[in-house]
Amino acid sequence: MRGFCILLESSKMTPTYETKFAPLDLTTTASGHVEGYAALFGEPDRSGDIVAPGAFAETLRARSASVKFLWQHDPAQPIGIWDSIEEDARGLRVKGRLLTALSRGREAATLLNAGALDGLSIGFRTITADRAGPNRRLTKIELWEISLVTFPMAEHARLTPTSNPDAKALADAIRSAASAFA
Repeated sequence: MRGFCILLESSKMTPTYETKFAPLDLTTTASGHVEGYAALFGEPDRSGDIVAPGAFAETLRARSASVKFLWQHDPAQPIGIWDSIEEDARGLRVKGRLLTALSRGREAATLLNAGALDGLSIGFRTITADRAGPNRRLTKIELWEISLVTFPMAEHARLTPTSNPDAKALADAIRSAASAFA
């Protein structure tokens, strides 16, 4: 399953694997660090789904360390590690690293830096949902993975540029040393 959102049109809304897309805005560092939002609360995506605050809470308590960082939802192509996944008032905030020692990780970093790749997507199973007018409101989600993708679904979720922690430490050391001469 690559790049499609499966919508269930039954009264029971049987849980199945689904994906949601979110565009990103990223200039990654040489070390491949990325951060931003994989999903935003309260905003309908292009299929009309709305993620409710708290929808990821149970998954994050139970298994946030096992949420995978994939290329285009392909389970055979992990490309990184999510160091932090948490809900805040805005949505699902993620911080991670592309594994640039892998050829696909290097390719992803190159595409991100060039602006050729512009999407994030969550792979999940809907546990509970209800109708909010014409929209489906996702109230409990089992999060399986977060992928870099070509075609995003959610309009406003974004990755933001992040700095290289090694470069930041070096800059702090240089400022500290420079202050000794001031």
